[in-house]
Amino acid sequence: MKNSIISYPRIGALRELKFGIEKYFKKESSKKELLDLAKNLRKTHWQSIQKAEIDFVPCNDFSLYDNVLDTAVLFNIVAKRYKALNLEPLDEYFAQSRGYQGQNGDVVALAMKKWFNTNYHYLVPECDDAEAISLVGDKIFSEFQEAKEQGINAKPVLVGIFTLFKLINFIDESAKEKAKEKLVKAYIALFEKLNLLGAEWVQLDEPYLVYDLDEKEIALFEEFYKKLLQNKKGLKILLQSYFGDLRDIYSKLLENDFDGLGLDFIEGKESLTLLEKYGFSENKILFAGVVNGKNIYKNDYAKTLNLIQKIQKYTQNIVLNTSCSLLHVPYTTKFETKLDKAYLEHFAYAEEKLNELKELKEILQSPHPNSHKFFIQNQELFKNAPNKIDAKVRQRVANLQNSDFIRKPEFKTRAKTQQELLKLPLLPTTTIGSFPQSPDVRSNRLAFKQQKISASSYTEFNQNKIKECIKIQEEIGLDVLVHGEFERNDMVEYFGENLQGFLFTQNGWVQSYGTRCVKPPIIWGDVSRLKAITVSWAKFAQNQSSKIVKGMLTGPVTILNWSFPREDITLKESTQQIALAIRDEVLDLENAGIKIIQIDEAALREKLPLRKSDWHKEYLDWAIPAFNLVHSGVKEETQIHTHMCYSEFSDILKEIDAMDADVISFEASRSNLNLLDTLKAVNFQTAVGPGVYDIHSPRVPSVEEIKETIRKILAKLPKEQIWINPDCGLKTRGYEEVLASLKNMTQATKEIREELKG
Repeated sequence: MKNSIISYPRIGALRELKFGIEKYFKKESSKKELLDLAKNLRKTHWQSIQKAEIDFVPCNDFSLYDNVLDTAVLFNIVAKRYKALNLEPLDEYFAQSRGYQGQNGDVVALAMKKWFNTNYHYLVPECDDAEAISLVGDKIFSEFQEAKEQGINAKPVLVGIFTLFKLINFIDESAKEKAKEKLVKAYIALFEKLNLLGAEWVQLDEPYLVYDLDEKEIALFEEFYKKLLQNKKGLKILLQSYFGDLRDIYSKLLENDFDGLGLDFIEGKESLTLLEKYGFSENKILFAGVVNGKNIYKNDYAKTLNLIQKIQKYTQNIVLNTSCSLLHVPYTTKFETKLDKAYLEHFAYAEEKLNELKELKEILQSPHPNSHKFFIQNQELFKNAPNKIDAKVRQRVANLQNSDFIRKPEFKTRAKTQQELLKLPLLPTTTIGSFPQSPDVRSNRLAFKQQKISASSYTEFNQNKIKECIKIQEEIGLDVLVHGEFERNDMVEYFGENLQGFLFTQNGWVQSYGTRCVKPPIIWGDVSRLKAITVSWAKFAQNQSSKIVKGMLTGPVTILNWSFPREDITLKESTQQIALAIRDEVLDLENAGIKIIQIDEAALREKLPLRKSDWHKEYLDWAIPAFNLVHSGVKEETQIHTHMCYSEFSDILKEIDAMDADVISFEASRSNLNLLDTLKAVNFQTAVGPGVYDIHSPRVPSVEEIKETIRKILAKLPKEQIWINPDCGLKTRGYEEVLASLKNMTQATKEIREELKG
């Protein structure tokens, strides 16, 4: 028996890649220094994988920003606006990632979307010249050669042709046929070169196959691979899936000439059933995803051995594999020096998951697996876990009634009341919540955490920052203000730190996009709120202005989805516990006189099953009510806002409307406001702020650019329904660009208001 991983985190054990790229962006390091850093990180990663005796070592899973963008660049799928900048290749690559504003031109970045059901964001390839598609890049080949120099005949990894084609944004739909033809030729050229270089395997990631597939999509997949597999020659092709099962196409895959099939047995609910129904091919190898690539809890070897024994009824050609890329978990627990060992020993990050694969292989090769020392040690661990149960919390969940999930009165009545009381102008302007976290803000928070300063000094510093933030917003002319969130490290971690049931890490960083990393909390036990969390900050901020200052909270579904969840209770039960805790905070804010409360559900879509047939029964039927539970107890005059990050919302807008918020802001600017047509089509009742500029790019939008965006919104939605705001929080940006952008936003809004008067 052998083992494998799908791919490995690229940020480094201590986020070395993030800091290296940011130095390059700031012109504090050279291209050579950045590329040398990247090469050293790849070497370190391969050494870790080798040390764990992993048989199939991936290469080309490393990326300076995004692996989908890497694949697009490899095949020359680069929009003309970036080529017209005449930048050298690395800077053209980053222009696509972040936008560009300089002496060579002014262009926006590529659209960004969530990678299936994860918090990772990929860049959407944009094709405006299908004729240009061809194999032009060399990254995949140079990194294969790098691995060879280290004594590894690595397994090159890249996005498969079907998934890539489905993800591309074709500017001209009529170009799709040409693109199909050109992509097939490009992948065949890739195969030829890998053969020449001596590659044994190539892994083609096809996660799009876990969606609901219609006959046309299945036919397209077969059209692609019939041609590709005829040209593989000596190269072995591993078709790798993850995030679900292949129920719509599995039987056909068995008939195709793939050398390996990668199946997910963690999120793939039907994967074992498919084996039972259709069997497995004798001439194929099953790469069995049995080690969870998304969660950090240690593998229960008894459950995994039981699963493997069931799989072995249908094939003996098994490679132990991760369920998905290890990109979605932190790098290593080695630097977690503050977490109690009683908890830490229950966690496995990427490096520890390598060891799990090593131990599982050894156990399964043993004549008596259940008596192997690794198996015994693992089972002892599961017998001695610290307590997770709080009887009071469980009773409170059990006591919930249907009425606890319904807000009264209905939306239209509330909207009229709020309009009369809040007296906001047409097209009210606001921001999403956070303001830039400058070095002094982070230093103050760190000093307080390390007990180097007193609580009063910490509070005084933040109060001064809040005063400055309020003054800035008043000078800019925003209508609804925020306090800036200077006390918060992260929108989820901050709340987790103030709730019972959570654990926190020092270096549990996970890549969200590009250089942006997040440190998800760990939900260990039952969740409750012991005291108010945000009320004192919100009251202080409101006392600094005659304008309304929003209370800012994170919603229960997002807290769950952006944490590492428990595996011993259902997601529904865990979310309801969190919802009750946040509900208490909402009611305290209202009692403190806060008139607008924003409860962000940035990650609502994240755990939505990829198959539509599962949407309601497995997720929406409890996720939407969890949000309702949070705000159902407020008065009709209290205005409830929520915010949602980059994702595909069009197909669940009716469910989003059922969240019964009063205002929803979407992160839609980078997807060209495509959401607006659907909002109009479904008669969306909630007021909306679609986001008039992209905060993930450092470029400053002009007044005219923002006016044009507002006009597009007005063409689709009633003016009374529209709010004007950036598309996300401003935490990661610098003050200079933030102030310039917000001034342009408020000026654009004023000018549009005048146009509407005329």
